[in-house]
Amino acid sequence: MNIRYEVIGEEDITCLKDLCNELMAYQKALARIRPELFDGMCFETRMIPSVQSAKANYFLVARADQEIVGYVYSNISPKVAYANQFAIFFDLDSVEKEDVGCLSQFYIQEGYRNRGIGTVLFERSMEWLNSFKSVDDRFIFVSNGNDNGLKFYLDKGFKISHQILDGFVTVLRN
Repeated sequence: MNIRYEVIGEEDITCLKDLCNELMAYQKALARIRPELFDGMCFETRMIPSVQSAKANYFLVARADQEIVGYVYSNISPKVAYANQFAIFFDLDSVEKEDVGCLSQFYIQEGYRNRGIGTVLFERSMEWLNSFKSVDDRFIFVSNGNDNGLKFYLDKGFKISHQILDGFVTVLRN
């Protein structure tokens, strides 16, 4: 199988709409705690607002032939963006600088998992996040029930910081 990786710009993110919506459905299917919270989550309510509030965005797609079979979306955002009506994602006082890095969305279609695609997407995303010398703190938010995703990130060196929303989300930190 020939997988090609491509960075895309913000102007092209509509090509991620279907995969983003698949990710939300996947997270809901795995969720053991409050799966109904995913009902209102989709490309328009999750990705678009995140992109708009971020200072910098990074989109990397994995293509099998011309079909996008996976993607990672990471961003640099003001830390205050993570205290909103939905939740306070981390103690803002625990972050010294004004901005944080976040691996925000990560999804690979089922037939393409466990083939090394995730490692490439993750590593390139981390390279991008690490290129911002003004950012010391990097976060990943893992939905409950996504045990494989949690293990993947722990194996890559992230540590569990805490849980929010009564365990709905596990917060990982570098």
